[in-house]
Amino acid sequence: MIELSQTEIEHIQHEMTLYEDPGAATIEALKIVQEHRGWVSDEAMEAAAKVVGVTPTQMEAVATFYNLIFRQPVGRHVIMLCDSISCYLVGYEQVRDHLKTTLGIDFGGTTEDGRFTLLPICCLGDCDRGPAMRVGEVYHDQLTPERVDAILAEYP
Repeated sequence: MIELSQTEIEHIQHEMTLYEDPGAATIEALKIVQEHRGWVSDEAMEAAAKVVGVTPTQMEAVATFYNLIFRQPVGRHVIMLCDSISCYLVGYEQVRDHLKTTLGIDFGGTTEDGRFTLLPICCLGDCDRGPAMRVGEVYHDQLTPERVDAILAEYP
């Protein structure tokens, strides 16, 4: 079993103080672990469950429900491409195909150099400016293959 860092524990404990029921901080605990480790392993999830005071099964239920918790290693930059009907109608397929070809991976894959992971996401809430994607925490909209190339170049 791995141990969480003191910083991770302190951040989780702080989040727990913000809720009447400390177990409500489960999602925040997972986000903290992911922020520090890049993803949430089974062992890290169990350690976080112990800090929050929930069972590993309860923590797993939250981790598998919330699609922004990564349960396996991901690249340095996670690309989430919106595949909603709004983006689909304005060029999603062309952008999707270009990303897959340029990166040499399919959805769920990570480039050989560990630079990018490509994931679909059902909606980014950018429906009036699609097609859209998110790289890390940064949103990019009105995508074209050329614009995608310029965006990818911004991420080492």
